[in-house]
Amino acid sequence: MTASVLLDRAAIENHVRRLGRAIARDHPDGVLLVGVLKGALIFLADLARAIPTVRVDIDFMSISRFAPDSGRVRILQDLGSDIGGRDVVLVEDIVDTGLTLAYLVTQLSARGPRHLATCALLDRPSRRIVPQPVDYVGFELGSEYVLGYGLHVRDLYRNVPYVVAADRDTLVTRPDAYVDDLYRRPDSVREPGGRVNFVPAEEP
Repeated sequence: MTASVLLDRAAIENHVRRLGRAIARDHPDGVLLVGVLKGALIFLADLARAIPTVRVDIDFMSISRFAPDSGRVRILQDLGSDIGGRDVVLVEDIVDTGLTLAYLVTQLSARGPRHLATCALLDRPSRRIVPQPVDYVGFELGSEYVLGYGLHVRDLYRNVPYVVAADRDTLVTRPDAYVDDLYRRPDSVREPGGRVNFVPAEEP
């Protein structure tokens, strides 16, 4: 039941830098990053710092979960800025079915941005329900169930500084099953090959 590291800190940093360079290249006049709360918060903070050559503004949205059997969703927190005529990149931590992203793209497109693009650290196209593309992708997932770097189960594990693959069935019945591995005994987190891949936090 030990979680295994899928993306360590160095891999995440490499992906974020690559995405930042691509966004800066495509938006030389500046860009508004719109993060989807709460999951994208950590990724967006790092992504913004990886775009040092153009002006970056930041805003956030939050939406409810899709209601069972209805597909309905609602905006819980809307943008605080007008995106009309602006270059906007919608930032997600992970895109899976595409339902959330498609809803948000529709909502933002109606507000008249000059250009609207999408960005996700993690993408799982094999589970798409709607054919929603992602313009900037960090890493393509297979069937792994992932935690860390903003991804959570009942708000646990968001602050784990890397992405780990965990057992979904275990987490359904025990959301805190990996607390010891990822918080109290972080040296037990290993890559699939068995190598310990934990980098302790720097001391002040």
